[in-house]
Amino acid sequence: APAKPKPPPRLAPEVAAAFDGLTPSEQQAAERWLRSLTLREKAAQLVVVPFYGENPRAGTRAYRRYRELVRDLRVGGLVLVNRVVGGTVRYAEAKDVVAFGNRMQQYARVPLLVAGDFERGASMRVAGATRFPPAMAYGAANDLDETRFLGAFTAREARSLGVHWIFAPVADVNSNPDNPVINTRSFGEDPALVSAHVRAFIEGARSSAARTVLVTAKHFPGHGDTNIDSHYGLAVSSASRARLERVELPPFRAAIEAGADAVMSAHITAPAIESEVIPATVSAAVLTDLLRTEMGFRGIVVTDAMDMQGLAAQFAPGEAAVRALAAGADVLLMPPRPEEAIRAVLAAVKQGRLAASRIDQSVARVLAAKIRVGLHRRRTADPSLQKKTLASPEAERRALAAAAAALTLVKNEGQAFPPASPARTVFLILAGRAGADSGRQLAAEVAARAPQARVLALEPGLSESALAQTVEEARQWDSIAVAAYSAAGVYPRLIEELTGSGKPVILVSFASPYLLRSFPETPVLVAAFSAAPAAETAFTRALFGEIPVRGRLPVTIPGIAAASAHRAPATGAPLLPFPAGR
Repeated sequence: APAKPKPPPRLAPEVAAAFDGLTPSEQQAAERWLRSLTLREKAAQLVVVPFYGENPRAGTRAYRRYRELVRDLRVGGLVLVNRVVGGTVRYAEAKDVVAFGNRMQQYARVPLLVAGDFERGASMRVAGATRFPPAMAYGAANDLDETRFLGAFTAREARSLGVHWIFAPVADVNSNPDNPVINTRSFGEDPALVSAHVRAFIEGARSSAARTVLVTAKHFPGHGDTNIDSHYGLAVSSASRARLERVELPPFRAAIEAGADAVMSAHITAPAIESEVIPATVSAAVLTDLLRTEMGFRGIVVTDAMDMQGLAAQFAPGEAAVRALAAGADVLLMPPRPEEAIRAVLAAVKQGRLAASRIDQSVARVLAAKIRVGLHRRRTADPSLQKKTLASPEAERRALAAAAAALTLVKNEGQAFPPASPARTVFLILAGRAGADSGRQLAAEVAARAPQARVLALEPGLSESALAQTVEEARQWDSIAVAAYSAAGVYPRLIEELTGSGKPVILVSFASPYLLRSFPETPVLVAAFSAAPAAETAFTRALFGEIPVRGRLPVTIPGIAAASAHRAPATGAPLLPFPAGR
Protein backbone atom coordinates (compact mmCIF):
# COMPACT_ATOMS: atom_id res chain seq x y z
CA ALA A 1 0.00 0.00 0.00
CA PRO A 2 1.28 3.47 -0.77
CA ALA A 3 2.68 5.32 2.20
CA LYS A 4 0.40 7.90 3.73
CA PRO A 5 1.63 11.47 3.28
CA LYS A 6 3.17 12.86 6.40
CA PRO A 7 1.19 15.66 8.05
CA PRO A 8 2.96 19.01 8.00
CA PRO A 9 5.00 19.72 11.12
CA ARG A 10 3.14 21.61 13.80
CA LEU A 11 3.86 25.28 14.08
CA ALA A 12 5.78 26.52 17.11
CA PRO A 13 3.34 27.90 19.71
CA GLU A 14 4.64 31.47 19.37
CA VAL A 15 4.13 31.27 15.60
CA ALA A 16 0.68 29.65 15.78
CA ALA A 17 -0.40 32.34 18.27
CA ALA A 18 -0.23 34.89 15.44
CA PHE A 19 -3.20 33.14 13.83
CA ASP A 20 -5.43 33.43 16.90
CA GLY A 21 -8.76 34.95 15.99
CA LEU A 22 -8.76 33.61 12.44
CA THR A 23 -11.39 31.09 11.39
CA PRO A 24 -10.16 27.51 10.72
CA SER A 25 -10.23 28.08 6.95
CA GLU A 26 -8.36 31.38 7.35
CA GLN A 27 -5.75 29.68 9.52
CA GLN A 28 -5.26 27.07 6.83
CA ALA A 29 -4.79 29.75 4.19
CA ALA A 30 -2.25 31.58 6.36
CA GLU A 31 -0.36 28.36 7.11
CA ARG A 32 -0.24 27.47 3.40
CA TRP A 33 1.34 30.82 2.66
CA LEU A 34 3.80 30.44 5.51
CA ARG A 35 4.90 26.92 4.53
CA SER A 36 5.33 27.93 0.89
CA LEU A 37 7.98 30.54 1.68
CA THR A 38 11.73 30.08 1.74
CA LEU A 39 13.72 31.85 4.43
CA ARG A 40 14.71 34.56 1.94
CA GLU A 41 11.07 35.06 0.96
CA LYS A 42 10.08 35.23 4.62
CA ALA A 43 12.62 37.99 5.21
CA ALA A 44 11.28 39.81 2.14
CA GLN A 45 7.71 39.60 3.47
CA LEU A 46 8.81 41.80 6.37
CA VAL A 47 9.89 44.61 4.04
CA VAL A 48 7.57 47.45 2.95
CA VAL A 49 8.84 49.74 0.18
CA PRO A 50 7.59 53.22 -0.82
CA PHE A 51 5.65 54.16 -3.94
CA TYR A 52 4.43 57.57 -5.07
CA GLY A 53 0.97 56.81 -6.38
CA GLU A 54 2.16 57.22 -9.94
CA ASN A 55 1.39 54.66 -12.62
CA PRO A 56 4.53 54.43 -14.77
CA ARG A 57 4.29 52.85 -18.20
CA ALA A 58 5.48 49.28 -18.63
CA GLY A 59 9.08 49.20 -19.76
CA THR A 60 10.15 52.36 -17.94
CA ARG A 61 12.96 52.17 -15.40
CA ALA A 62 10.57 52.94 -12.53
CA TYR A 63 8.15 50.21 -13.60
CA ARG A 64 10.92 47.63 -14.00
CA ARG A 65 12.23 48.46 -10.52
CA TYR A 66 8.84 47.93 -8.89
CA ARG A 67 8.31 44.72 -10.82
CA GLU A 68 11.69 43.52 -9.58
CA LEU A 69 10.84 44.38 -5.96
CA VAL A 70 7.43 42.70 -6.06
CA ARG A 71 7.84 39.78 -8.46
CA ASP A 72 11.47 38.85 -7.91
CA LEU A 73 12.45 40.11 -4.46
CA ARG A 74 8.89 39.41 -3.18
CA VAL A 75 8.60 42.25 -0.69
CA GLY A 76 5.59 42.08 1.60
CA GLY A 77 4.07 45.49 1.03
CA LEU A 78 4.01 49.01 -0.35
CA VAL A 79 3.51 52.34 1.40
CA LEU A 80 2.14 55.41 -0.35
CA VAL A 81 4.32 58.51 0.07
CA ASN A 82 4.42 61.92 -1.61
CA ARG A 83 6.97 63.07 -4.09
CA VAL A 84 8.42 66.52 -3.36
CA VAL A 85 9.46 68.56 -6.41
CA GLY A 86 11.16 71.92 -5.93
CA GLY A 87 9.95 72.10 -2.34
CA THR A 88 6.34 71.50 -3.37
CA VAL A 89 4.47 68.34 -2.36
CA ARG A 90 3.01 66.50 -5.32
CA TYR A 91 -0.08 64.53 -4.33
CA ALA A 92 -1.03 61.29 -6.04
CA GLU A 93 -4.06 60.92 -8.30
CA ALA A 94 -6.56 58.39 -6.99
CA LYS A 95 -6.95 56.57 -10.31
CA ASP A 96 -3.19 56.10 -10.54
CA VAL A 97 -2.94 54.77 -6.99
CA VAL A 98 -5.58 52.14 -7.76
CA ALA A 99 -4.22 51.21 -11.18
CA PHE A 100 -0.62 50.87 -10.00
CA GLY A 101 -1.58 48.91 -6.90
CA ASN A 102 -3.66 46.49 -8.94
CA ARG A 103 -0.80 45.96 -11.40
CA MET A 104 1.65 45.22 -8.62
CA GLN A 105 -0.79 42.84 -6.91
CA GLN A 106 -0.80 40.75 -10.07
CA TYR A 107 2.98 40.31 -9.78
CA ALA A 108 2.89 39.32 -6.10
CA ARG A 109 2.88 35.62 -5.21
CA VAL A 110 1.57 36.48 -1.74
CA PRO A 111 -0.73 39.54 -1.90
CA LEU A 112 0.80 42.86 -0.93
CA LEU A 113 -0.23 44.88 2.10
CA VAL A 114 -0.57 48.49 0.95
CA ALA A 115 -0.16 51.18 3.62
CA GLY A 116 -0.59 54.93 3.89
CA ASP A 117 -0.05 57.71 6.47
CA PHE A 118 -3.71 58.72 6.42
CA GLU A 119 -3.66 60.65 9.71
CA ARG A 120 -6.20 63.17 8.43
CA GLY A 121 -7.75 60.94 5.81
CA ALA A 122 -6.43 60.07 2.37
CA SER A 123 -5.81 63.78 1.69
CA MET A 124 -2.44 63.30 3.41
CA ARG A 125 -1.29 61.64 0.19
CA VAL A 126 -4.03 61.79 -2.46
CA ALA A 127 -5.40 64.76 -4.41
CA GLY A 128 -9.16 65.14 -4.45
CA ALA A 129 -9.74 63.43 -1.10
CA THR A 130 -11.59 65.17 1.73
CA ARG A 131 -9.25 67.54 3.56
CA PHE A 132 -10.01 66.79 7.18
CA PRO A 133 -8.38 68.94 9.90
CA PRO A 134 -5.39 67.48 11.79
CA ALA A 135 -5.73 65.62 15.07
CA MET A 136 -5.20 68.69 17.27
CA ALA A 137 -8.30 70.28 15.78
CA TYR A 138 -10.26 67.23 16.89
CA GLY A 139 -8.74 67.62 20.34
CA ALA A 140 -9.93 71.25 20.43
CA ALA A 141 -13.43 70.27 19.27
CA ASN A 142 -13.38 67.31 21.69
CA ASP A 143 -16.34 65.60 20.02
CA LEU A 144 -15.73 61.86 19.94
CA ASP A 145 -18.41 61.33 17.32
CA GLU A 146 -16.47 63.55 14.92
CA THR A 147 -13.26 61.64 15.62
CA ARG A 148 -15.09 58.33 15.09
CA PHE A 149 -16.34 59.65 11.76
CA LEU A 150 -12.78 60.57 10.82
CA GLY A 151 -11.67 57.00 11.54
CA ALA A 152 -14.64 55.46 9.73
CA PHE A 153 -14.37 57.58 6.61
CA THR A 154 -10.60 57.22 6.50
CA ALA A 155 -11.12 53.45 6.44
CA ARG A 156 -13.57 53.79 3.55
CA GLU A 157 -11.23 56.09 1.62
CA ALA A 158 -8.32 53.74 2.18
CA ARG A 159 -10.07 50.63 0.92
CA SER A 160 -11.44 52.48 -2.11
CA LEU A 161 -7.81 53.20 -3.03
CA GLY A 162 -6.57 49.66 -2.43
CA VAL A 163 -4.90 50.69 0.85
CA HIS A 164 -5.32 48.17 3.68
CA TRP A 165 -3.12 49.59 6.43
CA ILE A 166 -3.56 53.05 7.96
CA PHE A 167 -0.58 54.49 9.83
CA ALA A 168 -2.88 56.34 12.26
CA PRO A 169 -3.91 57.42 14.85
CA VAL A 170 -1.06 59.43 16.33
CA ALA A 171 -0.95 58.50 20.04
CA ASP A 172 1.79 60.98 20.94
CA VAL A 173 1.02 63.51 23.69
CA ASN A 174 2.40 66.82 22.42
CA SER A 175 3.55 68.41 25.67
CA ASN A 176 6.55 70.19 24.13
CA PRO A 177 5.64 73.45 22.34
CA ASP A 178 8.92 73.25 20.40
CA ASN A 179 8.19 69.83 18.93
CA PRO A 180 8.88 70.26 15.20
CA VAL A 181 7.50 66.95 13.94
CA ILE A 182 4.44 65.91 16.01
CA ASN A 183 2.78 69.21 16.92
CA THR A 184 -0.76 69.41 15.43
CA ARG A 185 -0.57 65.72 14.47
CA SER A 186 -1.28 65.05 18.17
CA PHE A 187 -4.72 65.43 19.73
CA GLY A 188 -3.20 67.54 22.53
CA GLU A 189 -1.13 67.58 25.71
CA ASP A 190 -3.60 65.89 28.06
CA PRO A 191 -3.06 62.10 28.14
CA ALA A 192 -6.74 61.50 28.95
CA LEU A 193 -7.88 63.63 26.00
CA VAL A 194 -5.43 61.95 23.63
CA SER A 195 -6.41 58.49 24.88
CA ALA A 196 -10.12 59.16 24.35
CA HIS A 197 -9.62 60.32 20.76
CA VAL A 198 -7.16 57.55 19.90
CA ARG A 199 -9.76 55.05 21.04
CA ALA A 200 -12.53 56.87 19.12
CA PHE A 201 -10.52 56.89 15.88
CA ILE A 202 -9.92 53.15 16.17
CA GLU A 203 -13.59 52.51 16.97
CA GLY A 204 -14.56 54.51 13.89
CA ALA A 205 -12.18 52.64 11.62
CA ARG A 206 -13.55 49.36 12.96
CA SER A 207 -17.15 50.46 12.31
CA SER A 208 -16.65 51.27 8.65
CA ALA A 209 -18.91 49.59 6.14
CA ALA A 210 -15.81 49.09 4.03
CA ARG A 211 -13.80 45.94 4.45
CA THR A 212 -11.49 45.84 7.43
CA VAL A 213 -8.41 48.04 7.56
CA LEU A 214 -5.44 47.78 9.87
CA VAL A 215 -4.87 50.70 12.24
CA THR A 216 -1.59 51.76 13.84
CA ALA A 217 -0.83 53.69 17.04
CA LYS A 218 2.34 55.74 16.70
CA HIS A 219 5.12 56.66 17.64
CA PHE A 220 6.03 54.38 20.55
CA PRO A 221 7.05 55.01 23.32
CA GLY A 222 5.94 58.62 22.72
CA HIS A 223 7.43 61.34 20.49
CA GLY A 224 5.47 64.26 21.95
CA ASP A 225 7.99 65.59 24.47
CA THR A 226 10.91 66.02 22.07
CA ASN A 227 12.38 69.00 20.23
CA ILE A 228 14.21 67.25 17.36
CA ASP A 229 12.59 66.02 14.17
CA SER A 230 13.56 62.34 13.93
CA HIS A 231 13.63 62.69 10.15
CA TYR A 232 16.86 64.63 10.66
CA GLY A 233 18.36 63.44 13.94
CA LEU A 234 18.02 61.27 17.01
CA ALA A 235 15.48 62.86 19.36
CA VAL A 236 15.61 62.28 23.11
CA SER A 237 12.65 61.69 25.40
CA SER A 238 14.18 62.68 28.74
CA ALA A 239 11.07 61.87 30.77
CA SER A 240 11.41 59.74 33.88
CA ARG A 241 9.77 56.34 33.93
CA ALA A 242 7.07 57.74 36.23
CA ARG A 243 6.29 60.52 33.74
CA LEU A 244 6.24 58.05 30.85
CA GLU A 245 3.68 55.99 32.73
CA ARG A 246 1.63 59.10 33.52
CA VAL A 247 1.85 60.98 30.20
CA GLU A 248 3.31 59.12 27.22
CA LEU A 249 2.06 55.56 27.62
CA PRO A 250 -1.68 55.90 28.45
CA PRO A 251 -2.75 56.59 24.83
CA PHE A 252 -0.86 53.49 23.66
CA ARG A 253 -2.53 51.43 26.37
CA ALA A 254 -5.88 52.80 25.17
CA ALA A 255 -5.01 51.89 21.58
CA ILE A 256 -4.09 48.34 22.57
CA GLU A 257 -7.31 47.95 24.56
CA ALA A 258 -9.27 49.25 21.56
CA GLY A 259 -7.73 46.57 19.35
CA ALA A 260 -5.03 48.43 17.42
CA ASP A 261 -3.52 46.07 14.84
CA ALA A 262 -0.08 47.66 14.91
CA VAL A 263 2.18 49.94 16.90
CA MET A 264 4.85 52.01 15.13
CA SER A 265 8.17 52.58 16.87
CA ALA A 266 9.81 56.00 17.16
CA HIS A 267 13.37 56.81 16.20
CA ILE A 268 13.94 58.41 19.59
CA THR A 269 16.01 57.37 22.56
CA ALA A 270 14.33 56.98 25.94
CA PRO A 271 16.94 56.76 28.72
CA ALA A 272 14.32 55.88 31.33
CA ILE A 273 13.74 52.61 29.46
CA GLU A 274 16.88 51.91 27.46
CA SER A 275 20.35 52.43 28.97
CA GLU A 276 22.08 52.61 25.56
CA VAL A 277 21.79 55.75 23.45
CA ILE A 278 19.96 54.00 20.63
CA PRO A 279 16.61 54.55 18.92
CA ALA A 280 13.60 52.78 20.38
CA THR A 281 13.26 51.06 17.01
CA VAL A 282 16.28 48.88 17.84
CA SER A 283 15.72 48.57 21.59
CA ALA A 284 14.52 45.25 23.01
CA ALA A 285 13.87 47.04 26.30
CA VAL A 286 11.30 49.23 24.52
CA LEU A 287 9.74 46.91 21.95
CA THR A 288 9.89 43.56 23.73
CA ASP A 289 10.16 44.18 27.47
CA LEU A 290 7.85 47.19 27.63
CA LEU A 291 5.49 46.90 24.66
CA ARG A 292 5.16 43.13 24.38
CA THR A 293 5.71 41.86 27.91
CA GLU A 294 4.51 44.67 30.20
CA MET A 295 1.79 46.15 28.00
CA GLY A 296 0.68 42.86 26.46
CA PHE A 297 0.63 43.96 22.81
CA ARG A 298 0.27 41.00 20.43
CA GLY A 299 -0.10 42.71 17.07
CA ILE A 300 2.40 43.94 14.51
CA VAL A 301 5.29 46.18 15.53
CA VAL A 302 6.31 48.28 12.55
CA THR A 303 9.33 50.55 12.45
CA ASP A 304 9.01 54.16 11.47
CA ALA A 305 10.56 54.83 8.06
CA MET A 306 14.07 53.42 8.17
CA ASP A 307 15.49 56.09 5.87
CA MET A 308 14.94 58.74 8.59
CA GLN A 309 18.18 60.07 10.04
CA GLY A 310 17.11 59.31 13.61
CA LEU A 311 17.92 55.71 12.68
CA ALA A 312 19.86 55.82 9.42
CA ALA A 313 22.60 58.03 10.87
CA GLN A 314 23.21 55.45 13.60
CA PHE A 315 23.36 52.20 11.61
CA ALA A 316 23.89 50.95 8.07
CA PRO A 317 20.67 49.68 6.42
CA GLY A 318 21.43 46.00 6.92
CA GLU A 319 22.49 46.38 10.53
CA ALA A 320 19.45 48.55 11.30
CA ALA A 321 17.18 45.83 9.88
CA VAL A 322 18.78 43.08 11.96
CA ARG A 323 18.75 45.13 15.15
CA ALA A 324 15.11 46.12 14.67
CA LEU A 325 13.99 42.51 14.24
CA ALA A 326 16.14 41.37 17.17
CA ALA A 327 14.55 44.10 19.31
CA GLY A 328 11.04 42.90 18.50
CA ALA A 329 9.94 44.71 15.34
CA ASP A 330 8.01 42.71 12.75
CA VAL A 331 7.89 45.00 9.72
CA LEU A 332 10.79 46.98 8.25
CA LEU A 333 9.30 50.16 6.79
CA MET A 334 11.16 51.74 3.88
CA PRO A 335 14.69 50.39 4.44
CA PRO A 336 16.96 52.50 2.18
CA ARG A 337 18.23 49.42 0.29
CA PRO A 338 15.74 46.55 0.54
CA GLU A 339 18.07 43.93 -0.94
CA GLU A 340 20.76 44.81 1.58
CA ALA A 341 18.30 44.56 4.46
CA ILE A 342 17.16 41.11 3.35
CA ARG A 343 20.73 39.85 2.86
CA ALA A 344 21.66 41.10 6.32
CA VAL A 345 18.71 39.30 7.90
CA LEU A 346 19.65 36.03 6.19
CA ALA A 347 23.26 36.42 7.31
CA ALA A 348 22.10 37.13 10.88
CA VAL A 349 20.07 33.90 10.91
CA LYS A 350 23.05 31.95 9.61
CA GLN A 351 25.32 33.51 12.25
CA GLY A 352 22.85 32.89 15.06
CA ARG A 353 22.10 36.56 15.76
CA LEU A 354 18.47 35.97 14.75
CA ALA A 355 16.57 32.72 15.23
CA ALA A 356 14.65 31.37 12.24
CA SER A 357 11.66 31.01 14.58
CA ARG A 358 11.89 34.75 15.29
CA ILE A 359 11.46 35.42 11.56
CA ASP A 360 8.58 32.94 11.39
CA GLN A 361 6.82 34.72 14.22
CA SER A 362 6.93 38.08 12.45
CA VAL A 363 5.98 36.60 9.08
CA ALA A 364 3.01 34.86 10.68
CA ARG A 365 1.79 38.18 12.08
CA VAL A 366 2.08 39.79 8.65
CA LEU A 367 0.30 36.92 6.90
CA ALA A 368 -2.47 36.90 9.51
CA ALA A 369 -2.96 40.63 8.88
CA LYS A 370 -3.27 39.99 5.15
CA ILE A 371 -5.93 37.40 5.87
CA ARG A 372 -7.82 39.78 8.20
CA VAL A 373 -8.14 42.41 5.48
CA GLY A 374 -9.39 39.78 3.03
CA LEU A 375 -6.41 39.55 0.70
CA HIS A 376 -6.80 35.77 0.44
CA ARG A 377 -10.19 36.39 -1.19
CA ARG A 378 -9.47 39.43 -3.34
CA ARG A 379 -6.25 41.34 -3.79
CA THR A 380 -7.23 44.09 -6.26
CA ALA A 381 -9.27 47.23 -5.67
CA ASP A 382 -12.45 48.13 -7.55
CA PRO A 383 -11.58 51.27 -9.59
CA SER A 384 -15.15 52.54 -9.34
CA LEU A 385 -15.11 52.78 -5.54
CA GLN A 386 -12.78 55.78 -5.24
CA LYS A 387 -15.06 57.83 -7.52
CA LYS A 388 -17.98 57.15 -5.16
CA THR A 389 -16.03 57.58 -1.93
CA LEU A 390 -13.45 60.36 -2.13
CA ALA A 391 -14.68 63.82 -1.13
CA SER A 392 -18.29 62.78 -0.64
CA PRO A 393 -20.70 65.60 0.30
CA GLU A 394 -21.22 64.02 3.74
CA ALA A 395 -17.47 63.87 4.38
CA GLU A 396 -17.00 67.47 3.26
CA ARG A 397 -19.81 68.54 5.59
CA ARG A 398 -18.30 66.66 8.52
CA ALA A 399 -14.81 68.06 7.84
CA LEU A 400 -16.31 71.56 7.92
CA ALA A 401 -18.22 70.80 11.11
CA ALA A 402 -15.04 69.55 12.79
CA ALA A 403 -13.07 72.61 11.66
CA ALA A 404 -15.79 74.92 12.98
CA ALA A 405 -16.03 73.13 16.32
CA ALA A 406 -12.25 73.36 16.67
CA LEU A 407 -12.00 77.16 16.32
CA THR A 408 -10.64 78.41 19.63
CA LEU A 409 -10.66 81.96 20.92
CA VAL A 410 -7.35 82.03 22.76
CA LYS A 411 -7.44 85.72 23.68
CA ASN A 412 -10.16 88.36 23.27
CA GLU A 413 -9.14 91.67 24.83
CA GLY A 414 -11.91 94.22 24.71
CA GLN A 415 -14.33 91.57 23.45
CA ALA A 416 -13.33 92.60 19.94
CA PHE A 417 -14.26 89.25 18.39
CA PRO A 418 -16.38 89.05 16.38
CA PRO A 419 -15.88 92.61 15.08
CA ALA A 420 -18.81 95.00 15.18
CA SER A 421 -18.66 95.63 11.42
CA PRO A 422 -16.95 92.67 9.68
CA ALA A 423 -17.71 94.17 6.26
CA ARG A 424 -15.41 97.08 7.22
CA THR A 425 -12.47 94.77 7.91
CA VAL A 426 -9.22 94.50 5.98
CA PHE A 427 -7.83 90.97 5.68
CA LEU A 428 -4.07 90.36 5.62
CA ILE A 429 -2.80 86.93 4.57
CA LEU A 430 0.67 86.10 5.92
CA ALA A 431 1.78 83.37 3.51
CA GLY A 432 4.69 81.10 4.33
CA ARG A 433 6.38 81.54 0.97
CA ALA A 434 6.04 83.24 -2.38
CA GLY A 435 3.47 81.65 -4.67
CA ALA A 436 1.64 79.78 -1.91
CA ASP A 437 -2.13 79.46 -2.27
CA SER A 438 -2.68 80.30 1.40
CA GLY A 439 -5.94 82.10 2.04
CA ARG A 440 -7.57 81.34 -1.29
CA GLN A 441 -10.69 79.89 0.32
CA LEU A 442 -10.70 82.67 2.92
CA ALA A 443 -10.65 85.32 0.20
CA ALA A 444 -13.52 83.64 -1.64
CA GLU A 445 -15.61 83.41 1.53
CA VAL A 446 -14.97 87.08 2.39
CA ALA A 447 -15.83 88.20 -1.15
CA ALA A 448 -19.13 86.31 -0.97
CA ARG A 449 -20.11 88.25 2.16
CA ALA A 450 -18.44 91.63 1.72
CA PRO A 451 -17.37 92.34 -1.88
CA GLN A 452 -16.02 95.72 -0.79
CA ALA A 453 -13.65 94.23 1.80
CA ARG A 454 -9.93 94.39 1.05
CA VAL A 455 -7.79 91.24 1.06
CA LEU A 456 -4.00 91.65 0.89
CA ALA A 457 -1.71 88.64 0.35
CA LEU A 458 1.76 89.20 1.82
CA GLU A 459 5.09 87.37 1.80
CA PRO A 460 7.79 87.08 4.50
CA GLY A 461 10.27 89.12 2.46
CA LEU A 462 8.05 92.22 2.50
CA SER A 463 10.16 95.34 1.80
CA GLU A 464 10.25 98.30 4.18
CA SER A 465 8.24 100.44 1.81
CA ALA A 466 5.66 97.70 1.26
CA LEU A 467 5.40 97.16 5.00
CA ALA A 468 4.78 100.87 5.60
CA GLN A 469 2.20 100.96 2.82
CA THR A 470 0.40 97.92 4.24
CA VAL A 471 0.21 99.51 7.69
CA GLU A 472 -1.07 102.77 6.25
CA GLU A 473 -3.78 101.05 4.19
CA ALA A 474 -4.87 98.82 7.09
CA ARG A 475 -5.43 101.90 9.26
CA GLN A 476 -8.16 103.05 6.90
CA TRP A 477 -10.44 100.18 7.94
CA ASP A 478 -12.51 99.68 11.08
CA SER A 479 -10.75 96.45 12.04
CA ILE A 480 -7.86 94.29 10.86
CA ALA A 481 -8.05 90.50 10.47
CA VAL A 482 -4.74 88.68 10.01
CA ALA A 483 -4.64 85.13 8.67
CA ALA A 484 -1.23 83.82 9.74
CA TYR A 485 0.27 80.78 8.03
CA SER A 486 3.78 81.76 9.10
CA ALA A 487 5.61 84.00 11.55
CA ALA A 488 8.66 84.42 9.34
CA GLY A 489 10.50 87.51 8.17
CA VAL A 490 8.91 90.88 8.92
CA TYR A 491 5.57 89.48 10.04
CA PRO A 492 6.05 89.98 13.82
CA ARG A 493 7.10 93.60 13.28
CA LEU A 494 4.18 94.18 10.92
CA ILE A 495 1.68 92.90 13.50
CA GLU A 496 3.37 94.94 16.24
CA GLU A 497 2.90 98.12 14.21
CA LEU A 498 -0.70 97.25 13.37
CA THR A 499 -1.44 96.53 17.03
CA GLY A 500 -0.16 100.01 17.90
CA SER A 501 -2.40 101.61 15.31
CA GLY A 502 -5.37 101.82 17.65
CA LYS A 503 -7.53 99.63 15.41
CA PRO A 504 -8.77 96.22 16.64
CA VAL A 505 -6.46 93.48 15.36
CA ILE A 506 -7.69 89.89 15.13
CA LEU A 507 -5.04 87.29 14.33
CA VAL A 508 -5.87 83.66 13.51
CA SER A 509 -3.22 80.96 13.19
CA PHE A 510 -3.94 78.63 10.30
CA ALA A 511 -0.83 76.69 11.28
CA SER A 512 0.29 75.38 14.66
CA PRO A 513 -1.33 77.18 17.62
CA TYR A 514 2.19 77.64 18.98
CA LEU A 515 2.73 80.16 16.16
CA LEU A 516 0.71 82.61 18.28
CA ARG A 517 3.78 83.00 20.53
CA SER A 518 5.24 85.26 17.86
CA PHE A 519 2.43 87.80 18.32
CA PRO A 520 2.06 88.16 22.10
CA GLU A 521 0.72 91.75 22.11
CA THR A 522 -2.07 91.12 19.62
CA PRO A 523 -5.39 91.74 21.42
CA VAL A 524 -7.37 88.95 19.73
CA LEU A 525 -5.84 85.55 19.00
CA VAL A 526 -7.67 82.62 17.41
CA ALA A 527 -6.39 79.09 16.76
CA ALA A 528 -7.71 77.20 13.73
CA PHE A 529 -5.08 74.39 13.84
CA SER A 530 -5.19 73.87 10.09
CA ALA A 531 -4.74 75.48 6.70
CA ALA A 532 -7.39 73.26 5.12
CA PRO A 533 -10.12 75.08 3.19
CA ALA A 534 -12.65 73.95 5.80
CA ALA A 535 -10.75 75.87 8.49
CA GLU A 536 -10.68 79.05 6.37
CA THR A 537 -14.41 78.73 5.73
CA ALA A 538 -15.17 78.13 9.40
CA PHE A 539 -13.14 81.14 10.54
CA THR A 540 -14.84 83.44 8.03
CA ARG A 541 -18.25 82.31 9.23
CA ALA A 542 -17.24 82.90 12.84
CA LEU A 543 -15.85 86.36 12.07
CA PHE A 544 -19.11 87.33 10.37
CA GLY A 545 -21.04 86.10 13.39
CA GLU A 546 -22.71 83.16 11.64
CA ILE A 547 -21.45 80.46 14.00
CA PRO A 548 -20.12 80.49 17.56
CA VAL A 549 -16.50 79.84 18.51
CA ARG A 550 -16.54 77.00 21.00
CA GLY A 551 -13.21 75.14 20.79
CA ARG A 552 -11.05 74.63 23.86
CA LEU A 553 -7.28 74.94 23.71
CA PRO A 554 -5.82 71.39 23.91
CA VAL A 555 -2.23 72.57 24.46
CA THR A 556 -0.46 75.26 26.45
CA ILE A 557 0.96 78.17 24.46
CA PRO A 558 3.78 79.55 26.65
CA GLY A 559 3.33 83.22 27.46
CA ILE A 560 -0.10 83.26 25.85
CA ALA A 561 -2.55 80.79 27.39
CA ALA A 562 -2.75 77.53 29.31
CA ALA A 563 -4.50 74.49 27.95
CA SER A 564 -8.14 74.27 28.92
CA ALA A 565 -8.88 71.84 31.70
CA HIS A 566 -9.83 68.42 30.36
CA ARG A 567 -13.56 68.17 30.08
CA ALA A 568 -15.91 65.33 29.24
CA PRO A 569 -15.91 64.99 25.46
CA ALA A 570 -19.04 65.69 23.51
CA THR A 571 -20.78 62.72 21.98
CA GLY A 572 -23.99 62.52 20.07
CA ALA A 573 -24.15 66.32 19.76
CA PRO A 574 -25.82 67.72 16.63
CA LEU A 575 -23.61 69.18 13.94
CA LEU A 576 -23.22 72.94 13.84
CA PRO A 577 -26.02 74.54 11.83
CA PHE A 578 -24.56 76.32 8.82
CA PRO A 579 -26.50 78.91 6.82
CA ALA A 580 -28.13 77.45 3.73
CA GLY A 581 -26.24 78.03 0.52
CA ARG A 582 -22.94 78.79 2.21
